[in-house]
Amino acid sequence: MPPKKLFHGWRISFGGAAMQFLLSSFLVQAFGAYVAVLSEQKGWSKTALAGGAALQSVEGAVLGPLLGWLVDRFGPRAMVHGGVVLMALGFGCLSQVETLPGFYAAVLVLVVGGSLCGYFPFSVTLVHWFRRRRARALSLMSLGLALGGISAPAVGWAMQTFGWQRLAFASGVIFLAAGLSLARVVRRNPAEIGETVDGLPEAPEEPAPGGAAAAPERSFTAAQALRTRAFWLLGLGHAFALLVVTAVNVHAISHMKQDLGYSLTQAGFVITLMTLSQAVGVLLGAAHGDRWDKRHVAALCMLAHMAGLLMLTYAVHPLMLGAFAVLHGTAWGLRGPFMQALRADYFGLQAIGMILGLSAILISIGQVAGPLIAGAFADATGSYRTGFTLLALVAGSGSLLFLLARKPE
Repeated sequence: MPPKKLFHGWRISFGGAAMQFLLSSFLVQAFGAYVAVLSEQKGWSKTALAGGAALQSVEGAVLGPLLGWLVDRFGPRAMVHGGVVLMALGFGCLSQVETLPGFYAAVLVLVVGGSLCGYFPFSVTLVHWFRRRRARALSLMSLGLALGGISAPAVGWAMQTFGWQRLAFASGVIFLAAGLSLARVVRRNPAEIGETVDGLPEAPEEPAPGGAAAAPERSFTAAQALRTRAFWLLGLGHAFALLVVTAVNVHAISHMKQDLGYSLTQAGFVITLMTLSQAVGVLLGAAHGDRWDKRHVAALCMLAHMAGLLMLTYAVHPLMLGAFAVLHGTAWGLRGPFMQALRADYFGLQAIGMILGLSAILISIGQVAGPLIAGAFADATGSYRTGFTLLALVAGSGSLLFLLARKPE
């Protein structure tokens, strides 16, 4: 008897995880190290360098609806191929940067490429391939983003040993070679290659109580979703979470190096622990996410984001840095995949690409504001303490937004 063929949806999930690993290793986790080194070598302010991270959020707000329409209309495969090429080009440009405008231009190319080949097209694809195992598939894909942080010490070592220019150029070469292979696994939906959702036989409809036929799951248009309270509460809650996530990604290494007195390599090990904790959170979501109330889990994660960032801000002992890494990392890994799963559960698949794209406008508030607020307070006061405290308290209040975001009737 021939061995059972692996469901292609899992291949897409694993391919997405590998792509997220590349993005996390070479861009997301490495960006904080680039900020620390460029600030020291070039004398550019932290606020100016944080503006590079904010470009990703501005681009997401501007292009989010367009990306949603493109993926709904034409499918994700060509989008992923184009994004990989742009990523390689962006790293090549970054390796040649001499001025702040040149830095912004290189980062802009990178963030556009990352949007085209990263989380967005893979998550839209996976919600079409999975229904009963949706949270598991999205969590497994997010595992790549978490595992990318393991490379943070290696990135710090490579930057100190070979220089940031050589590291950027090598990142582009590796991304191009690996990314084009991963892009080939993407397929728009199961019907495209003769498979079924979740890889399971089509189940007969079960009658509702009283013998009546069960009502089909409602699928919202983008306009209908915009008229629900849940759309706005989920979007703002997601934005409040990313206040902390993006501020930590951009400024945590600088805070540990300059305010707390740790070396770049030591700070990298804290980021590694955070990332391992993120992986634990992702695995928890993969194992149990489809059985838990995603809304309640997200609310608890917001409190963990707050507590973790406060630990980082006021750390007087390495154990406090460890507590930050575990709390923030686990919350990020567990909550992140639930955001797209919740929207697919709430609004259906009819216009999910456009709905996710429109949500990106709200999400960008947190992505832009987090690094800029932290950087501005650091430049004004000489410390990250005030900015980090403010962001932590706002994120904690976001717990209420998820508790109020009930599924539209």
